[in-house]
Amino acid sequence: MKNSLETKLGIFVAVTILAAILVVETLGNFNWMRGGYHINALFNSAQDLKEGNAVKMAGVEIGHVEKIELANDSQKVKVTMKLNSDTIVKTDSKATIRFTGLMGQNFVNVTFGGTDSPRASEGTTLQTEEQPDLNAVMAKLDEAAAGIKRFGDTFTGIKIDNLVGPLIDFVKQNGPHIGGAVSNIENITAQISSGQGTVGKIIYDQTLYNSAMDTVSNLQDTVAGARGLITGITNGQGTLGKLATDDTLYNSTAASMTNLQQILMKINQGQGTVGKLVNDQEFYKNAKLSLQKLDKMADSLEDEGPLSVVGTIAQNLF
Repeated sequence: MKNSLETKLGIFVAVTILAAILVVETLGNFNWMRGGYHINALFNSAQDLKEGNAVKMAGVEIGHVEKIELANDSQKVKVTMKLNSDTIVKTDSKATIRFTGLMGQNFVNVTFGGTDSPRASEGTTLQTEEQPDLNAVMAKLDEAAAGIKRFGDTFTGIKIDNLVGPLIDFVKQNGPHIGGAVSNIENITAQISSGQGTVGKIIYDQTLYNSAMDTVSNLQDTVAGARGLITGITNGQGTLGKLATDDTLYNSTAASMTNLQQILMKINQGQGTVGKLVNDQEFYKNAKLSLQKLDKMADSLEDEGPLSVVGTIAQNLF
């Protein structure tokens, strides 16, 4: 009897321990017995993340949060995660705190990282991406709801008839005019559809389309001709091409300008006939004296006869 009682008690204790192990394993708090390695991440806020929360990659659980503490040297929250030994995390992977729902638990999501990046090892600190704080999001939603409520309160006590009534009265008073306008619009659209009127011809008349195509073709030919002309000028063909590209014309023009400059310089210096005419003061005085004599002779001719005119001319000239 004693052995039977001890046997039953031993079986009960064993079953109890096994059940406890299964419960703990199911709840995810039995990971301390598993192997693995630790990585860290620094966040601005833990966002209600708790020790024991899952660490996931692409929705698959790869570990759990082992420790959450303040990193006073950087004014951030240090999250230490224990990952399964068979999980490959790259050094350029990024960690983000996410939540499964409004009432769900938070978890840490880790991205895959680059295929050519080295594998993270014990104590590696990953880069992080901050998600909006759920409390801040809920506060903004509360503000938005309050704004909608205030907007709705502005219509409190206003009947729908007060809003729609003036529009209904306007339609009743102007019903015939509105009906006539609609009828006219229907007639106009019918005429346009049948190709009548200016707009209808523009839309349906093939002649206008052909004219437009001819105009475009002519314009293309003109552009092609202009391109050919420019190409010919660039290649030195024709008169314009030679004027634009032939150095002989430039040299001739430069030589002519040099000669003209020398001629003007000689004239300015009083050389040659033109230079003397321009710069000789004596020639100017003689020309002025001759004009004065001619002026006097013209005045004396007005009151004298033909013979006297001959004598006067001879006297003034000699």
